[in-house]
Amino acid sequence: MAGMRILVLGGTSFVGRAIVADALARGHAVTTLNRGRTGPDTPGVEAVRGDRGHDGGLGALHGRSFDAVIDPSGLVPADVLRTARVLAPGTGFYAFVSSVSVYPDWKSVPVHEDSPCHAGEPDEEGDPADHRRYGARKVGCEEAVHLVYPRDRALIVRPGTIVGPHDNIGQALWWLDRISRGGPVLAPGDPSRPLQLLDVRDLARFVVERVENWASGVFNTVPDGPNTTMGEWLGHAVTATGSDAELVWAAEEVLLAREVLPWWEMPLWLPDLPENRAAWHTCGAAAAAAGLTCRPVGETVADTWRWMASGGRPTPMPGLPPVGMGEVRERRILHRVLTGR
Repeated sequence: MAGMRILVLGGTSFVGRAIVADALARGHAVTTLNRGRTGPDTPGVEAVRGDRGHDGGLGALHGRSFDAVIDPSGLVPADVLRTARVLAPGTGFYAFVSSVSVYPDWKSVPVHEDSPCHAGEPDEEGDPADHRRYGARKVGCEEAVHLVYPRDRALIVRPGTIVGPHDNIGQALWWLDRISRGGPVLAPGDPSRPLQLLDVRDLARFVVERVENWASGVFNTVPDGPNTTMGEWLGHAVTATGSDAELVWAAEEVLLAREVLPWWEMPLWLPDLPENRAAWHTCGAAAAAAGLTCRPVGETVADTWRWMASGGRPTPMPGLPPVGMGEVRERRILHRVLTGR
């Protein structure tokens, strides 16, 4: 459908920003609703202020009509439910960006769309910065959408790890920043360990293309199988930054003995344990069949570094722990790896 009127909830941070850019590039009229706190509005949008987490925060949307709404920012089910109810009379299609975190069990390979999900409640209230129930709340958000919109007028996408320019989590950015400083760099575990990473722009393109056709469904929006390895990913970072960094690979046993916190202190690293078996093996076959394509990982790394080198820095998502290992701690563990002491 050409020349659509699309409402994007949020639209100034990471996923929302990419969706706005893609929709504008396709000639759609884009309205954004946000609090005006995270980042600047994209030129060309109609920017509307509102906070759906507060009573009356959706007042600016009452009586408005759109061809579709895209919701990349919903974290609290009750907020999504209120939003859907306000929009339903004048908006025909609802696209919600969920997460593979809806799945509680990562022991069975692969995880697919009909794998068991957390129990969620569509009317659950809470603080969006409290991520302890992130997966269950995303399930509740999905249920909230489906309470209001028939399944043939709703799209649910469940991305895994998203990377690219304007990243607001910082996993990939920390590696690029650390590697750019050169010298010995502590690297985790086995360099051949697979990763499954999706460029935010590829996610945005998939969502907007589905919305253009009111194409409903539930999709794990991930590459159809691992698309890189930890070693290849970090190698791309060395190349992109032009650094003299030397990757020093530490056995997982060494990192665990030193109580290195997986994922946050050592970004993108998950130990090779039974509970993580399927972490990088989410089934993306349905999304691929529906048109999801993924650019080369090296292109994503290079573009992300180009953004960082031009002064780009993330606006961190509230409530998340700091990303990355401190210099002193890294030196101590490097000494242990290099000397055996």
